[in-house]
Amino acid sequence: MMVAVLLVVFWACLLLVAHTYVLYPLLLQVLARGRHQNQNVFAPAAAGLPAVDILLAAHNEEAVIAEKVRSTFATTYPLDRLRLLVGSDNSSDQTNAFLAKLATEYPQLRVETYTERTGKPGVMENLARQATAPILVLTDANVFFAPDTIYHLIKHFQHSAIGLVGGNILNPDHRADGISGQEKAYLERENLIKYQEGVLWGSMMGAFGGCFAVRRACYHPAPAAFLVDDFYITLAVLRDGYQAINELEAVCYEDVSDRLPEEFRRKARISAGNFQNLKAFRAVLWPPWRGGAFALWSHKVLRWYTPLLLLLLLLATAGLVVSGAGWFFQLALAGQLALPLLLLVDGGLRWVGWNSRLLRFVTHFYSMNAALLLGYVRYLRGVKTTIWQPTQRFQQGR
Repeated sequence: MMVAVLLVVFWACLLLVAHTYVLYPLLLQVLARGRHQNQNVFAPAAAGLPAVDILLAAHNEEAVIAEKVRSTFATTYPLDRLRLLVGSDNSSDQTNAFLAKLATEYPQLRVETYTERTGKPGVMENLARQATAPILVLTDANVFFAPDTIYHLIKHFQHSAIGLVGGNILNPDHRADGISGQEKAYLERENLIKYQEGVLWGSMMGAFGGCFAVRRACYHPAPAAFLVDDFYITLAVLRDGYQAINELEAVCYEDVSDRLPEEFRRKARISAGNFQNLKAFRAVLWPPWRGGAFALWSHKVLRWYTPLLLLLLLLATAGLVVSGAGWFFQLALAGQLALPLLLLVDGGLRWVGWNSRLLRFVTHFYSMNAALLLGYVRYLRGVKTTIWQPTQRFQQGR
């Protein structure tokens, strides 16, 4: 009886992990073949292009804020229908000084400064209350728009069923000894998966917070205690019956961190916030055969629980080996123990100046799953603060 239970646990965990990382993307690729994105869009020079308010929360962003503002207004979108609302969250560097100077150059720029740390959800909620445009664009200071990014985000709101449109964030690949190459590959894969979810079901699973547009009429700000506002806003749009899609032509650029500790810290924070959102929107998970619910289970929930599934898989495999279940499970156990050891191999090779892209993917996978697990523990213990520190980026030339 015990062997039967262990076999069920083994195969269930293995299939669930395989589903979220391999089978689900393949299924999307097959189902989305020949399907097209929403075609009911505004023309580039349409007289009915809506007004847009762009919301940005910033804290100590002196390295990027000027380029961010300039890239925002270097746009093909009509400037008379555009405003940029910036909330500087108690910045202690030159961010406020730069913003004050930029406000004299760009009359569409509105700046609000805070003398105490508020946290991103609080800043964004304050900015949203000041917004009057029918469409909001939420963005980050280190995400830079192409000239036509705003148009490609906004064009889909000609279709009354569309409530949210995500941008296509691209990352540069910096150094072989960092993890930016792995982050770039991960983000490109995520962009494609989200695009296909939007094409199939109008249920993109979570806009990237650095660049997305949402109807103000169906915009619900994340509660002040929530860490991840982009996923909350996306699920609220879907819950209200609107569609959320990803537009691959709405290209923008984000510099990622080469440093594993920085990305680990960011991913652990996001993980805790994801579980907050899962609890808040658990009703969206049922019935699981609906497109949006199936996407949420397959793309997000199973991935968030992958660290626990991997631990259960390891325990079940060890139990089967002890029970004498055969050579297959001995081989499976050896593989599960050997793969994490490749992190040490990767670290040793990096120390002597030799970098393996393949080994770095193994390091990235296990490190990010460790961050997921840490985030889950933090969620269970209770989130203490939503105050954030910007991830260290812009490492070209370092």
